[in-house]
Amino acid sequence: MIKSHSRGHEIYFDGVNWRYSDNDSIEDDSRACKHCGNYPTKEGYDSCKGHIKGAKSACCGHGIEEPYIVMKEEVK
Repeated sequence: MIKSHSRGHEIYFDGVNWRYSDNDSIEDDSRACKHCGNYPTKEGYDSCKGHIKGAKSACCGHGIEEPYIVMKEEVK
């Protein structure tokens, strides 16, 4: 079984949909962060990090992994 996390909540792939492990409902990106209890911003950013200028991707870790920021490459 393929497992992952969505904002700190364990999810699994059933072959068609990602589902929350605790109640088997379809993962719909509606849950708050399990670590801080905050919802993402309307733009989809982790609310504790907000918009990070020049970032390609960022995650607070949600209490599951270490936070990270991936910066966009500068083209010269």
